[in-house]
Amino acid sequence: MENSDIRGIIFDYGGTIDSRGVHWSEIIWDGYCNCNVPVDKQQFRDCYVFAERELAKTRHILPHHNFYDLLLIKMQIEIGNLVDNGILPQGSIEKYAQPIAQYCYDAAKGSIAEAIPVLEKLKKHYPMVLVSNFYGNVESVLSDFGLRHFFDSIIESAVVGVRKPDPKIFALGVEALGLEPEQVLVVGDSYKKDIVPAESLGCKVLWLKGKGWTADEDAVMHPNIIKNISEVLNVAL
Repeated sequence: MENSDIRGIIFDYGGTIDSRGVHWSEIIWDGYCNCNVPVDKQQFRDCYVFAERELAKTRHILPHHNFYDLLLIKMQIEIGNLVDNGILPQGSIEKYAQPIAQYCYDAAKGSIAEAIPVLEKLKKHYPMVLVSNFYGNVESVLSDFGLRHFFDSIIESAVVGVRKPDPKIFALGVEALGLEPEQVLVVGDSYKKDIVPAESLGCKVLWLKGKGWTADEDAVMHPNIIKNISEVLNVAL
């Protein structure tokens, strides 16, 4: 990939900037383990999926919520589902939701601290846009973490009404940059939701590959895999 061809960069947010390419379910599972929640991994995965569907169906997350707020709401739904299914006893929401949310928030802060120097260097050379599947509060999340100023535009699924893996959401990002797709580098952590749709438009891609949701995803390979966000600098600068 010739960096002379790159005129702008699109970043994914969740999983890319805030978790080193690791699927967020794995970070949350680590939080469960850290807080000694007595459930197995499949029970956790079931409640994780339940919460994601509930958040998609009902507007629990409001625009002013930062990432800790989001996590706390999500953990209350997850733990509540485990209680409703008789897997955890009454009182478990009060016992576990807050410490798991804090663990995950701190994990995100650690990842973001590593990403900020990279974003600072890239911002000196490129316009940058964020394209994210999120809940309508990504502006508040970015502001809380000191990230908002890095991005000229924010394309958020809950706002624009298009979700990855639909390539149209990346087309909106390319349009916001005012460039042709082949002049844009897309950095994301999901092969299906970031890499495939971005490449379908003709964008250049870097796949920040960490542990995914399934073994099938983990087995996928690509010529433009990176393992650390700092490797973007080797390509773009």
